[in-house]
Amino acid sequence: MKLTKRALKMALGATALSTVLMSGAYAQTVNITILGVGDLYNFDAKHGRGGVARLNAVAKAERAAHPNFIYVFDGDMLSPSILSGFDHGQNMIDLTNQVPFDIAVPGNHEFDFGVNNFIEKSAVSAYPWAAVNMTNADGSAVVGVGGTMMKEIEGIKVALVPVAQDTTPEVTSSGDLVFGPTVESGVAAARAAREDGADIVIGVVQTDRSNDRRLIRSNAFDVIISGDDHVYGTFYDGRTAYVETGIDGRVLAPLDLAVTIGEKHGKRHISWTPNFRFIDTANVEPDPDTQAMVDSFKTRLDESLNVEIGATDGPLDSRRNSVRGQETAIGNLVADAMRWATGADVAMANGGGIRGDREYDAGTVLTRRDILTELPFGNVTVMTEITGQQILDAMENGVSRVEDGSGRFPQISGMSIVYDPTAPAGSRIVKLMIGDSEVDVNATYTFATNNYAMGGGDGYGMLGGGRMLIDTGNGNLMANDVINYIIDQGGVHETVEGRIKVVGE
Repeated sequence: MKLTKRALKMALGATALSTVLMSGAYAQTVNITILGVGDLYNFDAKHGRGGVARLNAVAKAERAAHPNFIYVFDGDMLSPSILSGFDHGQNMIDLTNQVPFDIAVPGNHEFDFGVNNFIEKSAVSAYPWAAVNMTNADGSAVVGVGGTMMKEIEGIKVALVPVAQDTTPEVTSSGDLVFGPTVESGVAAARAAREDGADIVIGVVQTDRSNDRRLIRSNAFDVIISGDDHVYGTFYDGRTAYVETGIDGRVLAPLDLAVTIGEKHGKRHISWTPNFRFIDTANVEPDPDTQAMVDSFKTRLDESLNVEIGATDGPLDSRRNSVRGQETAIGNLVADAMRWATGADVAMANGGGIRGDREYDAGTVLTRRDILTELPFGNVTVMTEITGQQILDAMENGVSRVEDGSGRFPQISGMSIVYDPTAPAGSRIVKLMIGDSEVDVNATYTFATNNYAMGGGDGYGMLGGGRMLIDTGNGNLMANDVINYIIDQGGVHETVEGRIKVVGE
């Protein structure tokens, strides 16, 4: 007896599979939901959006609503938040263990505290870490780090291909670990998974958008879940579905795949269609259990901020008119810390970013709270490679409005300037020394500053166009660099030493 389409559906009953006639048989449609997140720098919400309590609430709800749920992490959680500066990222492990990922890719910030710290943290994670392009120097597998993961979901073989950022050794403390090329390694692993029988290949990657585009163009992946760029976005070209996961879980994009198993030319055939959803976490009620943990971390952070880090040998002056108009010991401290943290030839902090507006007597014991009060904006230390001419132009900009008390006034390290405040703006620098030599305008130097100035803030647009060595996504909080520098140096030893002079002095 030949069943009609209606009779066939009635015979199968209410199942998880939708049923249609195809080539005299029926096709099964399996629904799979994928949720990706990455770049989790802050455990708490900001302006009522993001944070792990809201993220966990969404993940729990998605897992409860969708039996075929895949939850992935695409890199960066152990650093550089303020609390992670104290516990080396354990707070994020504890929070994400509440709703474990199916797979987690190590981002570059997983190694900010060294390889051993990452291995320790991965060992206490309730989820597996993996990267197909990461090995020890001898080619052996890194402890606790796997490769491609195969999952079978209602007859569908799904491959999760985890790919790390190949620039990791350039921007963090990854020791002797070797990172193969992100795109080539990812594509090779995706094709190998297909040969091993994968019906759906999902890339979980940490890389920038230029590499994302190359991965999409390879046609090796059905889905790519990517982090690193700190922006949210979705894309579908009819072949590859793509989600850029943003930052701190502020907005989330569950991706529903309707995967159909059928026949084509007498052979098993897989097809799928995507449905992108958008969740603004400002509208999400935090998970109560996670929120209780977040609240305890906030209390711990308050206690940590009062920890003493070192005494200052001499007086420090962060008053507004001082940091915006002359060399200061505290400005030297901040600039020295950035140069120490990055290994740059020279460093500069804009005076307007130093905000404590107070004086410290010699012998004052500084706390973490003091440094975070002085540097409250959450700026990140970045580094670029630029010409001596660009540095000269930057110094001209820095003193161009000194008479106005502009925040662009430079506090510097590794260099010194002599300037004439009576000369026209743009022609005030009389001498610029890099180390012990006059600047070579045609040479290149490594230059550390904060992401605000690097992005053109305070008129520093001339810093752009160089080769970025540490960008905003890869740098540490400037305040943490200063804290760690004070601890490393056993206190504050900076003085006013003649780095910035007015002509004739």
